[in-house]
Amino acid sequence: MTRAISFLPAVALLAASLTACGTNMEQRAATGAAAGLVIAGPVGAAVGAGVGAVVNEAEEDKQ
Repeated sequence: MTRAISFLPAVALLAASLTACGTNMEQRAATGAAAGLVIAGPVGAAVGAGVGAVVNEAEEDKQ
């Protein structure tokens, strides 16, 4: 259990770095989910998709 918890920051960092690859919310969430899935399985996919959505909102706020 502690191993999975320690992966969450790594998943969030990787997903945040990869979510910039998309041009819209769906692409960013999908990229984050794929990165999270590779690292931490289904939980990582959920975290990655969430990070992708947050990054999208931050990009929209900057414009």
